[in-house]
Amino acid sequence: MNAKFVAHRSQETEVSIPIGDVTLRGTLAFPENPVGIVLFVHGSGSSRHSPRNRFVAKVLQEDDIATLLFDLLTTDEEIIDQQTSELRFDIELLTKRLIGATAWVLRDERAKDLPIGYFGASTGAAAALSAAAHLRESVAAVVSRGGRPDLAASELGFVHAPTLLIVGGEDKTVLDLSRLALAKLRCPGKQLVVVPWATHLFEETGALEEVARVAASFFTRFLVPGPKLRALHAS
Repeated sequence: MNAKFVAHRSQETEVSIPIGDVTLRGTLAFPENPVGIVLFVHGSGSSRHSPRNRFVAKVLQEDDIATLLFDLLTTDEEIIDQQTSELRFDIELLTKRLIGATAWVLRDERAKDLPIGYFGASTGAAAALSAAAHLRESVAAVVSRGGRPDLAASELGFVHAPTLLIVGGEDKTVLDLSRLALAKLRCPGKQLVVVPWATHLFEETGALEEVARVAASFFTRFLVPGPKLRALHAS
């Protein structure tokens, strides 16, 4: 993760996101003239501090895309999950949290008219796809990095947003699951990109840079003005 960035400032703010009876922590970053905003949905046992997601977020910001990295679980829930690993697989809970965070970010004056994208990793990708299925045309694009789309299998046929699945070629199980998921997706622009030399976490030299490059290109293509989340604006 040694990519060199040109001078490009984003206004980054630590935020609190109230969703129902919990408050989640997040990092919201806006480039000067954003063309869209991408919410990051981290994977198993991770958080908004994930170095991989933060790296990808910086690359998106270089392409004038605002980003929100946020914790899907509270501090107390994270302690429980570290002991049991059960909450990270509670896709229904994670989906509700993502939908709530989407509603929250759209109440920001800077974001309310921006196209929405989701970037999901591991189990977080299932929540991203499930939320996109519920919000239908209101989500402009979804990207999965080493995701588990099979955990949202019943929702895949209802995803309207163009969806990109990025998988390491050496991540054999997830690659097989992603191929099956691709066949179930009915959305336009669906695509599977395999990074041949990469394993599940894309730790190999150049692998994460390739993920970021492909994701940025996909979001730049599909984060265009479209139907807005009117119901969420009103909430």
